[in-house]
Amino acid sequence: MSKIVVLGAGISGHVAAAHLRRKLSKQHQIIVVSPNSNYQWIPSNIWVGVGRMKSESILFPLAPLYKRKNIGFIQAKAIEFHPEGDDNTDKPYVTCEYVAGANKGESEKVTYDYLINATGPKLNFEATEGLIPGKNKTYSVCTYTHANHAWKGLSELIQEMKNGKTARILIGTGHGQSTCQGAAFEYILNVEQELRKHKVRDKAEITWISNEYELGDFGMDGMMLSYGKGAMKSSEMVQMVFEERGIKWILGSAVQKVEEGLAHYETLEGEFKTEVFDFAMLIPSFSGHGFKSFDRNGIENTEKLFRGFMIVDADYTKKPYEEWSVQDWPETYQNPSYDNIFAPGIAFAPPHAISKPRVSKNGTPISPAPPRTGMPSGITAKLVADNIIDMIKHNNKKLNHKGSLGNMGAACIASAGFGMMDGSGVSITTFPIVPDYKKYPDTQGRKLGKTFGEIGLAGHWLKLALHYAFIYKAKMKPFWWLIPE
Repeated sequence: MSKIVVLGAGISGHVAAAHLRRKLSKQHQIIVVSPNSNYQWIPSNIWVGVGRMKSESILFPLAPLYKRKNIGFIQAKAIEFHPEGDDNTDKPYVTCEYVAGANKGESEKVTYDYLINATGPKLNFEATEGLIPGKNKTYSVCTYTHANHAWKGLSELIQEMKNGKTARILIGTGHGQSTCQGAAFEYILNVEQELRKHKVRDKAEITWISNEYELGDFGMDGMMLSYGKGAMKSSEMVQMVFEERGIKWILGSAVQKVEEGLAHYETLEGEFKTEVFDFAMLIPSFSGHGFKSFDRNGIENTEKLFRGFMIVDADYTKKPYEEWSVQDWPETYQNPSYDNIFAPGIAFAPPHAISKPRVSKNGTPISPAPPRTGMPSGITAKLVADNIIDMIKHNNKKLNHKGSLGNMGAACIASAGFGMMDGSGVSITTFPIVPDYKKYPDTQGRKLGKTFGEIGLAGHWLKLALHYAFIYKAKMKPFWWLIPE
């Protein structure tokens, strides 16, 4: 009998646990450890943040589902990794602290035969002074509770605007190295449409602020897209969308401090500026959780497991940006020091930036970190689960299931406004996710035809359909596995 412990119940952790349970007999134990009691479909948070969905529509409790599916569940957070065990525990284990129930605050050693670290990122709001969800007129849509607060703040502002107030709205990234520009892009378009629906659009100045060097970078160095019968850069597409909706933009900027209704930021030119706002939604930087690891003798060996995020089978050799290649990216998400530990999704440490790293004239890094959310998280989680299944069933140490972001495609439907007849979506597919400039030198490292963009009502319908499909899948309803990651 094998015991597989999954840390985290987000997209990666939940997908991995579901596939493991479906393909392994009940004699094998699957345990999910997560501080969260609910599963949430994060891509729909932007609709919660404009009042078009209730948070209850994007979440459900984990414990009842896992009980029905014979998956163990511990509501706790990981604190320490002990991949060699210790003198009192022969098996490797993770020290976890309970966050709810009668044992709240107590810790437990959770042993394992295989470990999947799917803890995702820490939402590092504190990296930007004053960037606190619900404070200083700033909000977030990173979680459903944040999104609820954002809608409360936005709806109050809309009412003030109906009473004659003119407002300034600021949406984008809240740190020089934030990622997840896509979520902010969706939110600014939905906010803009929401103001139009409430007939107060003329009373608002809406501004996009980002650490991107160009619009449409999205932490992926931008894209050359098939668009209609021709081609278009993602920067041109986003500019077209913003101009059409009267959205202004500030690029190459690192928000460094937020006060009540005032954002202080630095530009790549080294200038220090401010932006006044009545409502802001700024994505924080993502970081690792600060886990520590110890060997069998209690000596810290964190460097074997983590460099912020978890170390996997990537090439972490220091090299100039111009010298990296798609071959540097991991294929199996297995830790090189401990072959029973894996880290799919956002939990793995990327070997380098995808967008060109830039610093201001003052030396401040201002460029997006690599995105690993959404579809790649699900694909890499299933890949990891399938490799563990092979290791258990066939005692196969050779990992046959591989998938690098350098040869993997992804589809993204960015909501541009909610509405069955007046909604819109920006549909983008990218292949490969990490650009291969040697293979596709003339099209920004991507293959045209497999990398394309479309804008329109059909995109909204598709994103809404995917919302219901992936909630169905996450609930592990009949034939859920037929829905792709």
